[in-house]
Amino acid sequence: MNEAKIMPTPMHPSTSLDKDEKGKDVSEKEYRGMIGSLLYLTASRPDIVFSVGLCARFQSSPKESHLTAVKRIFRYLVGTPDTGLWYKKGSHFVLIAYCDADYAGDKLERKSTSGACQFLGEALVSWCCRKQNTIALSTTEAEYVSAANCCSQVIWIKNQLEDFSLSIQDQNILK
Repeated sequence: MNEAKIMPTPMHPSTSLDKDEKGKDVSEKEYRGMIGSLLYLTASRPDIVFSVGLCARFQSSPKESHLTAVKRIFRYLVGTPDTGLWYKKGSHFVLIAYCDADYAGDKLERKSTSGACQFLGEALVSWCCRKQNTIALSTTEAEYVSAANCCSQVIWIKNQLEDFSLSIQDQNILK
């Protein structure tokens, strides 16, 4: 993979993975090993969380199309070795959260996908991207579910900071 063509993004914007029942089977052991390595990397690379999560859904019967998507993530990582989290010393102490959701983005179950990130000052301290537990009946409902999950994470972060006798500024913003 070191000599492979470098990709500018972990997944092409128009990529839409599904079961691909007519596709050629690939080794489950190899596919799961690759997914495991990528899941390990998501702890410090929030830019690949969505793509890895999408590919991880097909570990039970991976096809060539899924393996191609995983290899693209690796090709993206080869081209971005210096990308990661950076925590600036002395940044302000304001908790800011962002969240978003798509509506029925999962082609198999018609469930929405929520994404959220929380910043403490300029430092990204928490992020997630996951398929929602329920099927939303509207875009608004999908957004509310995402906002509720994001708010619960913000409350947890705030409680953790209070346990360490740290207080954040009262300018909590949910965007």
